[in-house]
Amino acid sequence: MSQLKHLLSAADLSKSSAIEILDVAEEMAGVNSRDIKKLPTLRGKTVVNLFFEDSTRTRISFELAEKRLSADVINFSAKGSSVSKGESLKDTAQTLEAMGADAVVIRHHASGAANVLAHSGWINGSIINAGDGTHEHPTQALLDAFTIRRRIYGSESKGKDLSGLKIAIVGDVLHSRVARSNLILLNTLGAQVHLIAPPTLFPAAVDAWPATIRFDLDTAINEVDLDAVMMLRVQGERMNASYFPSEREYSRIWGMNADRLARLKPSALLMHPGPMNRGLEITAAAADSKNSTVLEQVANGVSVRMAVLYQLLSGERTNIDA
Repeated sequence: MSQLKHLLSAADLSKSSAIEILDVAEEMAGVNSRDIKKLPTLRGKTVVNLFFEDSTRTRISFELAEKRLSADVINFSAKGSSVSKGESLKDTAQTLEAMGADAVVIRHHASGAANVLAHSGWINGSIINAGDGTHEHPTQALLDAFTIRRRIYGSESKGKDLSGLKIAIVGDVLHSRVARSNLILLNTLGAQVHLIAPPTLFPAAVDAWPATIRFDLDTAINEVDLDAVMMLRVQGERMNASYFPSEREYSRIWGMNADRLARLKPSALLMHPGPMNRGLEITAAAADSKNSTVLEQVANGVSVRMAVLYQLLSGERTNIDA
């Protein structure tokens, strides 16, 4: 995977390169379980976290990953910066280039912003997409795949793909960059994907997507032997119209509750990218159940992002320094 300079989309990853990142993440998870959670791998490298949208989990996860690899970290928030005074993405990027940034982790409200930054010539460092509009969020898909693989295969997970697994992605598919990246990566790794949502929360031409399209969660639970169910956050902040009758109706038909959880097989995983709308797309009982991987996903995010940074920036280094 040494030829990969940027991570802009889950589609950038072949099956072998995705498995390679997941395997490196296993090594990083070992580092994160040590008393001293530090590697010298990126010493002397400068990584900028460029966030034009609010974020808690993703920003902190990337920052922790960068620091554990000994990089110099600059956190740049659009609020209170020159961006709030009208500075363009180009001017911001050229400023970072002048400062010698080796990598930029960008979250932006506009779909395609990371791609623009990577191919504009404004900056020479690696670009990692931490979420661009409703487009993609590739490191979230990687950490989700890592979580599934670890739960299902345990200590035997290294080198494994997700072939034959049946995974449902449920909820606000229309506005979800997490759904798009997961759909791509899960297909790359061999899983069978079922997209489940109200008709109003599917994008146009969804029939062309490599997934089984369903409108009813109960039917899917009854008919498919699901290995994992990913509940998506209902993104009310991106909705300028009524996409479903009421929150109560949404929860009743498409939400994950104790009854639906009980009808899944005991080993089925219940996932959510966070933050959760408890009582809307997921009940507290389901979110806090033994099937839930929500906190594991947060912890695994650090290991996976360490692996991505390591693969993109470690250059000729081929061994993880102990």
